[in-house]
Amino acid sequence: MFLGTHHPKLDDKGRFFLPAKFRDALDGGFVMTKNFDHCLAIYTREDFLSMVTSVSKAQDSVKRVRQYQRQFGGSATEGVADKQGRVTIPQQLREYAALDRDIVVVGAVSRIEVWDAATWAAYDAEQEENFADMDAEIFPAT
Repeated sequence: MFLGTHHPKLDDKGRFFLPAKFRDALDGGFVMTKNFDHCLAIYTREDFLSMVTSVSKAQDSVKRVRQYQRQFGGSATEGVADKQGRVTIPQQLREYAALDRDIVVVGAVSRIEVWDAATWAAYDAEQEENFADMDAEIFPAT
C-alpha cells in the first residue's frame, strides 16, 4: 500500500529519490508506465502482472481495447532503484508527464504516481472540492 505525498526533485539525469517508505515494496523491481491525467504510475512487478493479466483478457478485436493495450504496454518500462534509492524516469515518460525539476510523488494506494508539481497542484485543488461527492459516488451507502 502506498500512501502520502512527497516532493523530491528530478536531477539532470531524470532521477529522483524514491521516498524511503516506498523502497521496501519496490525492492524486487517495478514497472513504470503512462497513467491517466498525464502523470506516471509505478507498480510493483506483481501488481503490474495482475493488471496485464486483466488487460490481456479483453477482446483485442475491439479497437478501444487495442488502443488501451498499446498505450499501457507500449510505454511500460521495468526498473529498479539504485543503491541510494534513486529511480530513473526515461525521457519518453518525462516528456509525456511534462516533468522538469519539481515533481510530486503521490502514494495512490495500489500504485505510486509521479506528477509535474504545477500540474499536481492544479489537479489537487480542483479535486479537493469534489472529494466528498466522489466518496458518495464511488462508495454509495447500502
